[in-house]
Parts: sequence; C-alpha cells; structure tokens
Amino acid sequence: MLRLVVLGDPIDHSLSPRLHTAALEAAGIEGRYEARRVDAEGMVTAVQELRDGRLDGANVTMPHKRLAAQLVDELGAEAARAGSVNTLFVRGGAVVGESTDIAGIRLAWGELPPGPALILGGGGAAAAALLALEGRPLSVSTRHPRAAARLIERSGVAADRVEWGSQVAGAVVVNATPLGMTGEGLPPGLLENASGLFDMPYGGIPTEAVRRAVALGIPAVDGREMLLAQAACSFELWTGATAPLAAMRGVLTVDHSPEPNL
Repeated sequence: MLRLVVLGDPIDHSLSPRLHTAALEAAGIEGRYEARRVDAEGMVTAVQELRDGRLDGANVTMPHKRLAAQLVDELGAEAARAGSVNTLFVRGGAVVGESTDIAGIRLAWGELPPGPALILGGGGAAAAALLALEGRPLSVSTRHPRAAARLIERSGVAADRVEWGSQVAGAVVVNATPLGMTGEGLPPGLLENASGLFDMPYGGIPTEAVRRAVALGIPAVDGREMLLAQAACSFELWTGATAPLAAMRGVLTVDHSPEPNL
C-alpha cells in the first residue's frame, strides 16, 4: 500500500488529500494520502521516513519548499535551479526532490498570451514560475526588493526587478503570493493594463483577483488548474500510472476556502 502525505503549515484546508485519494481509487491503486502539519523539524522527520521506507512519497507546500530542496539526497535539474521542491519520492533508496509546480504552470497556462509576464512573489512558487516561463520577457515584483534580486540570482533566469504594485503593460500577471487566501485583492491597478492573470491561490470560489480579471475582460487561470496539473505530475512520479484527470477534476468542484499553491 502506498503511503503518501502533504507537508506544510498551514495544511488543514488542503485539497490534496481529496485529490489524490480520488486518483488512487480511480486508478485501482491501494494507498493512503494524508495531510501533515509540520515545522522544520517535522520536515526532517518526514524525509527520514521516506529513506526508511515508512513513506513512499510526499508533496510539500508553504513554507517548506526551499527547506525540502536542502534535505533531499538528489534534486531534479529544474528543482535544483529553482531551489524549491514540492514533490518527494524514493529512487534506489535515495530521496529525490522534484518541482512539479514547474510542469503544472506550463500545463495550466492554457490560452493565456505567450508574451511578457510579471511574477509576484519571491518564494518557491515564484521560482517555479520563473523556470516555467523562461525565454519570454519576465519581471519579478516582491514587497521586499532584495527578495526579487535573490530569486533572480538563485534561478539564473533573466528577469527585471519591478517595484511592488507597479504595472508592466501587456504582461500576464502571475500571482505567486498568498494574496487571495483571505479575500484580499492584488495591489490596486495592477490588472488594468495586463494581458491576463495566472492566479496560484485556489478555492471553491474564484479569488478577488480572478473576479477582477474577468470583469476587465482579460483571460484568467484559476489556481485550481495549476493544482490539478502539478498533482497529476506528482501522481505519475509516485505510481508510474497515468493520472486519472477526470476523477481528480471532480474533486475541485467542491466548495472550499482559498489555499495557495505555494
């Protein structure tokens, strides 16, 4: 039986257990997926459980994605560049860290424009966005300016730094912050000259940012689409089976409070 967990703090409202339980059942795989609230010491314990065979895989959410990258035995190439990990699995007795957030962003991008992007945030989700969107004109905006500089340097992705709250005309705004979790919006005026919105916080109802984008008539991707895409990638790493997307998508119709892919 597969033993899987999601590790983070806060964690109580995570949709990941429902999502992966539905996936395991639809695929006919015996397993259990649970949420575990952990601090840094709890992360160390969970990684050791993977090494010892007491766990078979894990997802990692805020605020432990960068710590996870430091604790694993091996890093995937993109996870190493991002310095961020959201999926742990075991290969040859070693704990491997990957960032399925990167693939999740690419898969969920959908009909959003292929041009410039303004990434909000300086954490693991923002790092994943930089890697996922590398090659297009990118800007990074953080409430603490040094955080943007550190993120750009760490990832090695070419990007400009933009003052928090400033617009980048014609860019897709990528919200890789917790803004939206408790009903708050993005900085005023940020979406008015944007070409689209990729919003990572998710819930059973659209966030204020998504509602604003729709009102402005620009395309918007809800964080549930990224959640689904990155979860499918994690499921396939753990099981070797094709993710049952229809069963997983059915879970996302349930009304829940917003939570970030961070």
